[in-house]
Formats: sequence, C-alpha cells, structure tokens
Amino acid sequence: MPKPESQEHYLASLVPPSARAGVTRRGLLKGAAGTGAALSMSGLLSACGGGSSSGAGGSAGGKPTGTVTFGSNASDAPPKKAFAEVFAAFTAAKKVKTKVNTVDHNTFQEQINNYLQGNPDDVFTWFAGYRMRFFAAQGLVGDISDVWKTIGPDFSDSFKQASTGDDGKQYFVPIYNYPWVLMYRKSLWADRGYQPPKTMDELTTLATTMKKDGLSPIAFADKDGWPAMGTFDILNMRTNGYDFHVSLMAGKESWQDAKVKQVFDTWKGLLPYHQEGSLGRTWQEAAQGLVKKQSGMYLLGTFASQQFTGADLDDLDFVAFPEVASEHGQDSIDAPIDGLMMSKSPKNEAGAKALLTYVASAEAENIYLKTDHGDVGANKNVDTSKYNAVQKKSAEIIGSTKNIAQFLDRDTRPDFASTVIIPALQDFIKNPSDIDGLTSSIEKQKKSIFVA
Repeated sequence: MPKPESQEHYLASLVPPSARAGVTRRGLLKGAAGTGAALSMSGLLSACGGGSSSGAGGSAGGKPTGTVTFGSNASDAPPKKAFAEVFAAFTAAKKVKTKVNTVDHNTFQEQINNYLQGNPDDVFTWFAGYRMRFFAAQGLVGDISDVWKTIGPDFSDSFKQASTGDDGKQYFVPIYNYPWVLMYRKSLWADRGYQPPKTMDELTTLATTMKKDGLSPIAFADKDGWPAMGTFDILNMRTNGYDFHVSLMAGKESWQDAKVKQVFDTWKGLLPYHQEGSLGRTWQEAAQGLVKKQSGMYLLGTFASQQFTGADLDDLDFVAFPEVASEHGQDSIDAPIDGLMMSKSPKNEAGAKALLTYVASAEAENIYLKTDHGDVGANKNVDTSKYNAVQKKSAEIIGSTKNIAQFLDRDTRPDFASTVIIPALQDFIKNPSDIDGLTSSIEKQKKSIFVA
C-alpha cells in the first residue's frame, strides 16, 4: 500500500505560513459572532466540559485515573459506535473511564469557537489543517508535544506536520483520512454499460445518458452547507491547479479572477445533472439514492460508505474525478485528516493524554476502522489486511495522488468558510446565472476578513 510519506506535496496541502497573517483573536471572535456562536456552547456541550471528576491522579504528569470527558461531533451511527468500541478498549486497558458528549456534527463545527472559550471537554474531535492551527495560534487548545514523543514513530512525517502548529508544537492526533471521489455502483454500471469518465466531456456524455435512463446522474446534497465545497474544490484544482487553489483559500487570489469564474461556469454546466432539491437534502439522504440505484454517481468522501452494508458495500466502487484541463490532469484530490485535540486546561490532563496516546495506536485504529469502514488509518502499523475494497482503493489513491488538499473549510479561515462561502455556494446553486455578482460579493467579503 502506498504510504502518505511518499507524497512530497502532502505537506504543502496545509495552508502556507503566508496565509496565517490574518489569524487574530479579533478575527476569531468575529467568526464566532458570524456563525451564530452567541449561543453558548454550555447549552449544547457543556454539561460536557469538565463536569466529571478526574480522580486524584488526574493532574498533569500523574498516573491516569478517573474519567476523561470527550466532546464528539461523531453523531452518525457508524463513527459513534466506532468511538464507543475504542473507548471501551481504552477503559479495559488503562482503567480510565470516558464520558462521551456527542453533538450533531454541523452544530459542533458551528459552535466550536464558543465551546473552546467556555468549558470544553478534556479531549474533542477536530481536523488537521488551517482549522487546527487557527485554534492553536489562539492558545485555545493544549500542547501535546509530549504525546508525540511516544506516538511519533508510528506516523509519517507528513502526518506529524499536519498535527503541528505555527510554533512547531503538536496539537493534534490523526486517526484517519479519506479521499473525495466519484462513487458508483458496479452492478448498475455493468448492467447499463457505463464506463468511468476520464475527461469532462466524457462525464457530461455519461450524465446525459444516465438522465435518459431515468437516473439522477449525480447525487447531490447541500442542506448542511459544506458538501458543495467539495465540488468547488475539485473543479478549481482540476481547472486551475493545486497551487492556485491553495493560494485562493489563503486569501491571496481574487475571487473575481477569470480563473475562478471559469470554475463556476463549468459547475453551471454540470448543475442540470445534479440531483434536484439539494438544499433540502442531507448527504446521508443523497447517499441513499446511490444505495437504491436511483442515482448514477456521487461526489463525496468515502465516509459515505457508512450508508452501505453487506452486498451493497461490496458493490460500491469509485474513480477519481475526471480531467478538466490537461495541464493539471487528475493530480489533486481532497483527502481530509480527522482526529483529536486536547483542550487548553483539561481537568484530567493525565487521563486526556493517556486517551490520546491510546487512540493513536494501531490497536485502537484497527478497532475504529472495523466499524467506520470508509476511512484509511493514519498509523503506519494499521492492519491493512482487514481493509475492505473501498479502504484498500482509498489508500491507493491517496498514496498515488500528487497533491492532497484538506477540504475548503479546513484550508481557509473558519469565519470565511462559514459566513461567506457556505451562503455563496448555496446562492449559486439556486441561481447559477449571476457569476459576476457572486464572485464580486465573495471578493468584497474576503477583503474584510483577510486583514493583516
């Protein structure tokens, strides 16, 4: 299996230092207000943070005892079950309990600013990339460099860099990542004689045929705001290349650039093939269209395989999104890294670090990936012989792709992603005709957010 460390561009998938100048506490608080974070996280998670006793040995440097509180965005059944199984194994091994406080995935992300400034749990789920460094730069999360002294040999340098803040310290433990790809049902395509598209022309020809055959060619959902970001990401990287995409995410390029308008124009041409009513549909509901063979394709992360079981999972396959511009080919994908972080002042620091160390182990990742079967383990020693076909192919495409991006809302400022991009893309889906007005509005708002 190709290893992530073979990807020389993997480190570059994280926003470059030049993009970080705009990260200020004022900007953080502005983002919190912009996402409606005036709602106190205490009403959602706080029973969460630190409500349980850490035990006498729960202080930093002591023997881990008591209970570790865990704030989780894993609200879907498979990852929720996977974490529960990992924590049960942790408790059995370390005699430390874990109190899990699960909140709806989107609500967790929208309220994360207030959560971290309030009464957060000892450990919580989060993402690598800009969004991890953003909170580390604010001093809102805990330094776990000592944990990395233990777990470091089990991870590639690229995963360690993805877990490192601007100050050179580690703040994140990676568990898995997954590629964004074009998924389909093998049996459906075989029955209809469909072939994987390698170019945009082939994609539109295939979609036209699927539509004639009574299918929704491309399953699509954007009720929660973030799935459409994946379509923008891949079209931008395919059209303009990885470097331009990263620079645009960093606020260094104009959204009024003709290159960006070309991305939206290409997307406009694809929208008639997207499943209708996307703004009222969740990604899980869109995945069911693929399960039931009502949709021909689905562009999403392979975590969507959570919706497939048994023979349906065995029938699931995928290909990289087709080429748009020959100079960029299929050399870039989104492959976000998910993992855990520790709060700034955990009430049970020894327990928290013991949990982070355990979750980083191959043993824990093997337990997790057995249930949440759409992801690829970050630990070098994960038992890949137990991978299903989707996981094996995911590992191959991640290892062989030249450029890896972390996903739009992880590669840019969180306030820009949530307050500007989400409504902008949803407006585009509703009215794709005014590309000039759309890009002008995005650029104007960008300038007010990306300030020195």
